[in-house]
Amino acid sequence: MPSIGAAFGDRAPRLRQQLLAWWEVHGRRSVEQKPWMFTADGRWPDPGEELPCLGVWIAEVMLQQTQLSVVLPYWRRWMVHFPSLQCLAAADLQDVLHCWQGLGYYVRARRLHQGARWLVEAGRPLPTSMEGWLALPGVGRSTAAGVLSSAFDRPAAILDGNVKRVLARLHAFPHPPQRHSDHFWSLSEALLDRTRARVFNQALMDLGALCCTPRKPGCAACPWRSDCGAYAAGTSEAFPVREARQPLPHEVIGVGIVLDGLGRVLIDQRPAEGLLGGLWEFPGGKQEPGEPIIATVARELREELDLEVAVEEELIRLDHSYTHRRLTFVVHLCRPLAGRARPLASQQVAWVAPCDLDAYPFPAANARMITALREHLAPGHR
Repeated sequence: MPSIGAAFGDRAPRLRQQLLAWWEVHGRRSVEQKPWMFTADGRWPDPGEELPCLGVWIAEVMLQQTQLSVVLPYWRRWMVHFPSLQCLAAADLQDVLHCWQGLGYYVRARRLHQGARWLVEAGRPLPTSMEGWLALPGVGRSTAAGVLSSAFDRPAAILDGNVKRVLARLHAFPHPPQRHSDHFWSLSEALLDRTRARVFNQALMDLGALCCTPRKPGCAACPWRSDCGAYAAGTSEAFPVREARQPLPHEVIGVGIVLDGLGRVLIDQRPAEGLLGGLWEFPGGKQEPGEPIIATVARELREELDLEVAVEEELIRLDHSYTHRRLTFVVHLCRPLAGRARPLASQQVAWVAPCDLDAYPFPAANARMITALREHLAPGHR
């Protein structure tokens, strides 16, 4: 079993060869699986051949914390809507967020838009250097390296979640990888096949995604099992070592769906920055200790929109989790009583016909609220 944190030494060439041989048979190598990795005429690029890096950049950002199978339809839709850097830069942020809707972590979409605008306004093309990519908002070292190796076949090591998991198991590393980033970067750099960086990085990611999976890894099919410390100890699923997780705080959110006499519904747009920045939502907020949820809804609409409402029947109750907290949304239908809705804590408000809500980008939890509202308003509903 390799010692903890050991250098690869003379094993590195063999490990590279074994990985690439595995990838030739088992890797995700079709244009249907990774369209951004292929030339315009549908070929896997030759060594050193450049690919259009816009599609690679978009894919690398989408793949942050999101699986390939989920990303594929979003990437295809995005490239139809924003086929060039100029198109993306000129787009309204609302169109960008709407195209991203459902993929989560919306800050990624905002950063892509900001980066495109910055480049176009500065008269610069997409970068071709590590320094150039790191200057763009939302681009870290691994994303930049992913673009450079994929689009340009540059010898840049990557360190995404898949790679961390593979390396942690290979060395049976006894600490959480996030506490030892420099060490894992050194391992990735030492292992990189600098003559075939594009193919090697794709193979390393595919090994983590297809074989060295978080649960029930396919160790029997792994090309590195004879060198793997975790496999030798029979403890593959124990790695990577995880930080002790604290229970997520739970909050109850009162939400008001306000319908006016014309049948329109009131929505407001969140501030541009912060969680879910720029998205639209039904107004509401956190329930205070001991506060009835009906009072929460009325108070939040008064504080956020300067609007007095009659809080009526409960429409739906649903749970939704984010990375840092767990929420229960209690959604009530409301009727405006006094005041004129104005954005005291948001960017803007809008009265919208329920059939037109799909034109606005909403957080995922609001999609179920919209469905419940439409079912409630459908003819024959009691």
